[in-house]
Amino acid sequence: MTHFDTRLTFDRIYREKHTGNWVDQLIIDYSDRAASTNPQKIAIIDSRGSCSFEELKRLSVRCACGLLGLGISAGDVISLQLPNWREWTILHLAATRIGAITNPLAPIFRERELTFMLEVCGSTMLAITKNFRGFDHASLAVKLREGLKSLTHVLVIDGEAPPGCLCWNDFMATPWEESVGAEELEEMRPAPNSVTEIIFTSGTTGVAKGVLHTHNTLTAPINAIIDVLKLMPEDVCHMVSTFGHQTGFHGGVRLPLHLGATVVYQDVWNPIEFLKLVEQHRITITNGGPTFLQDLLQCPNLATRDLGSLRIFRCGGAPIPRVLIQEALVKLPQMSVHSAWGQTENAFVTITRPGDCIHKIADTDGRAQRGMEVRVVDTEGETVSAGIEGRLQCCGAFLFVGYAKRPDLNVESFEGEWFNTGDLATMDEEGFIRITGRERDVIIRGGENIPVAYVENVLYEDPRIVAVAIVAMSDPRLGERACAFIELRSECSLDLIAMQAHLDSRKVAKQYWPERLVIIEDMPRSANGKIVKALLRARLKEGKTS
Repeated sequence: MTHFDTRLTFDRIYREKHTGNWVDQLIIDYSDRAASTNPQKIAIIDSRGSCSFEELKRLSVRCACGLLGLGISAGDVISLQLPNWREWTILHLAATRIGAITNPLAPIFRERELTFMLEVCGSTMLAITKNFRGFDHASLAVKLREGLKSLTHVLVIDGEAPPGCLCWNDFMATPWEESVGAEELEEMRPAPNSVTEIIFTSGTTGVAKGVLHTHNTLTAPINAIIDVLKLMPEDVCHMVSTFGHQTGFHGGVRLPLHLGATVVYQDVWNPIEFLKLVEQHRITITNGGPTFLQDLLQCPNLATRDLGSLRIFRCGGAPIPRVLIQEALVKLPQMSVHSAWGQTENAFVTITRPGDCIHKIADTDGRAQRGMEVRVVDTEGETVSAGIEGRLQCCGAFLFVGYAKRPDLNVESFEGEWFNTGDLATMDEEGFIRITGRERDVIIRGGENIPVAYVENVLYEDPRIVAVAIVAMSDPRLGERACAFIELRSECSLDLIAMQAHLDSRKVAKQYWPERLVIIEDMPRSANGKIVKALLRARLKEGKTS
């Protein structure tokens, strides 16, 4: 068992329970309720089949008993590096039943990242696929186990398991539940304020941090978003973002179970395939980063597809170009797009609501959900006036309870109860925020700050551009200048003069114009679709820009 110190206090527990933000419910309470009220209703549809809520309960109970049979118990960490398949959810529910901790891992992580993360977690089990998207995960897992003392079990979900590893089909064919009574399993029910998840930040600005969440800090944001968007059990959810990222985990695994709604998993993004899934399963709500929305809007013959059921696109995970939201409002008028902002540490904190005007939807990242507060402060920690850029802080029911084995960060990242998000933002008089960049994204050219997010949004209005990231490059006279990394649509071209002409046509102040342009084939991105600016800065520093 791995012990994690947290920042959770009795004062916080008392406050959140008295305000009704923490309801002391576990994810198994919601899934078992759905199994009781609608046993034959389809719970999950993935690329390999489907299962009902009744089957989901039966399989998760057997899996939980099987974990116990392997010697896994409360406080042990189970790491899941799986595609968006139903086995992911079965394992998460099983871990919850016995008080084990789930560690979501993105499928793109390899030896370096996994070694670090599994060591921090002290993981007892790693669940993987034998092969996914051309990579041999099973061979890597065997190698990892040789160097990690805590990693006792490797569970292979699909295909034949290597020697010494467990095969999912064999594991689940064993009637483990016959040796563990229902009352015994119920006695293992974890406390609602115990840690249930350790998930790592995307690591775009440095070493990834292990974020600790309890049952209550995971449940609170789901209940809030259900209330804000008026979601119902009749909704059909869709998720393509990896469950190894908080967006996918919240919106794909936990949200549908809270609702008792059917969810459709997509393990590899393909916008044409997504349209087919909408038509076939009458999907009503989807979630994803701006790249997913952009791909959807560029699908050919979009107007001729039967997409009438699709009513909500919750868009977050990275700054959303204003022009993209405006395009969605025109091409898919039946679908409301909701800008949202959040982090691994706090889920979606702000969101635009149904009924918000187009200006708020297109030009802000929404306002705080029930249970959360946000504020914008200066370098001294004083709240700034409306419209003034400053450091974005938040506090409330969704907030994590600490970084795993990083007591230094647990102190540095907070000012009292307020969490320093690392984002820069403005807030208007109505409480709507607009993310303007990261604290590390600030470019100071000759003593003047360049509004990076603003300039990037203007560049996104150029139809030739797929993606843009502006970063600082050192300059001996001005300190810093701006360099724009740009990914173009196929068969399009762009040079520095043409880029600056576009900015000039949009009346952007000349001192804000990037003074260097680097055309890049594929933007480096994290597991959740964020452009990794740290890698772009490194390329500039090393002179690797061609």
